[in-house]
Amino acid sequence: MSRINTNIESLIARRILDTNNLALGRSLERLSTGLRINSGRDDPAGLIASETLRSSKVDLTAATDNARRADTVVAIAEGALQEANSLLLELEDLIDRSANVGGLTDAEISANQLQIDSILTSINRLANVTKFGDKQLLNGGFAFTTSGVATANFDLAQVNNAKIPDNASRNVVVEVVTGSEFAFISGYGNETAGTGTTNGTLSGAVTLEVTGNFGTESITFASGASQSDIVTAVNASTQLTGVSAILSSNAGGINSVIFSSTTFGSKGIVSVDVITNAQTGFDLGGVLNDTGVDGAININGQAATVDGLNASIRNDSLAVDLLLTQPFGTTDGGSSTFAITGGGARFNIAPDVSLVGTEILGLQSVTTSSLGDANLGFLSSIGQGQTNALTSENFADAQRIVRRAIDQVSSLRGRIGAFQRSTLAPAINSMLVTFENTAAAESAIRDTDFAAETSNLTRSQILVNAATATLQLANAAPQNILALLG
Repeated sequence: MSRINTNIESLIARRILDTNNLALGRSLERLSTGLRINSGRDDPAGLIASETLRSSKVDLTAATDNARRADTVVAIAEGALQEANSLLLELEDLIDRSANVGGLTDAEISANQLQIDSILTSINRLANVTKFGDKQLLNGGFAFTTSGVATANFDLAQVNNAKIPDNASRNVVVEVVTGSEFAFISGYGNETAGTGTTNGTLSGAVTLEVTGNFGTESITFASGASQSDIVTAVNASTQLTGVSAILSSNAGGINSVIFSSTTFGSKGIVSVDVITNAQTGFDLGGVLNDTGVDGAININGQAATVDGLNASIRNDSLAVDLLLTQPFGTTDGGSSTFAITGGGARFNIAPDVSLVGTEILGLQSVTTSSLGDANLGFLSSIGQGQTNALTSENFADAQRIVRRAIDQVSSLRGRIGAFQRSTLAPAINSMLVTFENTAAAESAIRDTDFAAETSNLTRSQILVNAATATLQLANAAPQNILALLG
């Protein structure tokens, strides 16, 4: 080359040196930050993909923390319910012991009542002081709210779980396809048909053995006892047997005594056996026992689990327990609708904020005025001066109320436990695995591969040194032209 104004070789060497310096700088930056992508120009497509994955990691972390927080909240509630359960067991023990009236003094019964009152106060205290932060958990603050529940159709409408869209409500349609039936049989004493006599009389002494859900009782009637006498005696023992009786007047026919179970559905049983004088005293028409029938009930089109007048469904979006009134639950073709308007403890345990990823758990009140039911009575009724206090000697009723309360608290504890074990735990584990895989994918795109990058660094260092030496030679080359000037 014989020109000195433009040194092409120097320009080439400088360009290559700049390129090598840029590559060296990029390697040093990646090794110092640990990131392969430090700006959009490093890998535009990779940057977009990695930022999307980073967003997913943030969502997964938040959802996992939400699920763990939910577990903490319901664990607090379950701990209080465990103590309430212990108190209820103690309550049942006191009622059982107090029923031994003949072996207790009035002072001992009064002392037992004082202890019962103290337990009721403790249960109410637990319900009102169990909190997570400023949120009360067991006083009904986290129960679902409803509207349009017809008291003529429902004694209880308890919503355990429901997915309700934001600022909306959800209807619950209850259809009684066929009503539940109690068990019943009929019998009659000697009477002349068509005489118009309302109460027939027994032609001989009769002993009836009456059996129901609660137990068996033998009742003896003298010759000449009327059907109304039988009804009165059977009803006097209803608390012992679970069987009641009514007198059925049949115009132009034989009046009969109807024995029926006080429990509806397949758990309702009634059995009447004529132990003595079966031939001439009392005729059962050959039917000695009967069992009730559970009805067919649909809730929002789904066949419900029916137990007498109780109906319930469980699915991903709705879980309700209903106690139907006798007129509604025993009448074919009945229908009633109510709305779930809100409430419940709402937990978002999925990365996406949506109804699908939301779980809403209903935590009912466990105060003494809420435990029990409208049919049996409520727990508060066994307090001093109330209907089922010890002085009333309604020990069987009091025991059934306490047992119902135990079932309710145990059921709530079971639902909380199932929520922790079958919903929260799998959700947390799944999201942790997803987070690991997402982090691995994001790392593969964005993080520096140190083994490869140190090799690139060494290569860039060598090329920079070589380009520097080459540029030095290229810059020196024009000096050779001076030799032509002599």
